[in-house]
Amino acid sequence: MFETHHFSKTLDEEVFDTWLSKGRESKIGYSYLLVIWDTWEEDYKPKYFENRNELLGFCNSVSPSEVMVAAYDLYSESKISME
Repeated sequence: MFETHHFSKTLDEEVFDTWLSKGRESKIGYSYLLVIWDTWEEDYKPKYFENRNELLGFCNSVSPSEVMVAAYDLYSESKISME
């Protein structure tokens, strides 16, 4: 997944599916998954959010070493806009 010239490797689909499952199974009640590219570690990492306002707030304050790749609704598994 995410095969572009911007990232040095692709995200394994099984890892992505695991992230979706972990988010849905969390007792915290997450609704959204944000996939981040960590430029220092050169790897993808997940960030979970309970609601869209938290997700959008994070998007406005992302660190310089992190690149937002895509956001997903955990239950429909559909990609959502980060605007």
